[in-house]
Amino acid sequence: MAQGKILLKSGTFWTSVKERTEYALQCGALLSIPTEFEFVEQDGVRFLVRILSNLNRKKAAKEKQEKQSTASGEEFNPFLPYEKDLFVADISDTHVCILNKFNVVDYHLLIITRAFEEQESLLTLEDFAALWACLADFDGLGFYNSGKTAGASQRHKHLQLVPLPLTPSSLQIPIEPLLTSAQSQNLMATLPKLPFVHAFARLDPHWMPFTAAQATLDVYSTLLDALSLDARQSSAYNLLMTREWMLIVPRSHEHFQSISVNSLGFAGTLLVQNAAQMEIIKAQGPMTILKNVAVSDQNES
Repeated sequence: MAQGKILLKSGTFWTSVKERTEYALQCGALLSIPTEFEFVEQDGVRFLVRILSNLNRKKAAKEKQEKQSTASGEEFNPFLPYEKDLFVADISDTHVCILNKFNVVDYHLLIITRAFEEQESLLTLEDFAALWACLADFDGLGFYNSGKTAGASQRHKHLQLVPLPLTPSSLQIPIEPLLTSAQSQNLMATLPKLPFVHAFARLDPHWMPFTAAQATLDVYSTLLDALSLDARQSSAYNLLMTREWMLIVPRSHEHFQSISVNSLGFAGTLLVQNAAQMEIIKAQGPMTILKNVAVSDQNES
């Protein structure tokens, strides 16, 4: 498989992210959603739970998108064309990076395909090449919500990237304590304290750029195969990846009660819309919620 040409100049990406963020805030293109947060602990993990302070911006945009879809008779695609004021960088001849318009996390990035591909389609060599080109310039968490059941809100294929650390603590991500207990089985490993079906693998942060994408694609294929997800492109799962590891979690439900969960939930950060949802998380426990939206039995994956 031929790898697409990388257009991103090494050492420039993080500067471009910060400069474009400042510009997009000033011109009103970037509509950050303010949040407050609490830590909710369960099973040795201090989950960070954010509660939205104002959803009006995102609701108004969603209503506008629905009107456009109704008027055209086709589902509206915000990435074709993408909003120019949110543009960060040309990553490759197949991918471009833009800011997430309604970000909750600072410097939340979208790595989108230039041509339309379905969000449920398998990740490719070009996808991983684009992600590694970005990760080479700053330490981040990349993730992919494969399909609506996994928390995807747009059909156009996009990976997402947020800077690390995710929390105002000494940990890079809340589930970090669980990663140290990984039990290896050749390439693949499991995390014994995760109470749902998953597959985990260590990556080499020192992989050279031209080998990283292919090596990561091989790991991805191995984990999908172990989870019996490789034969069906429409299988719902969340993928999380840093320079050092990859985690894949098959999904059974998008919501627990009224709470939507995407990949960041499995990193240990959840988002709620109101105080009532926060009380659900406190009453049920964040790990219990993840278990309910994941797959509890291997045969169901």
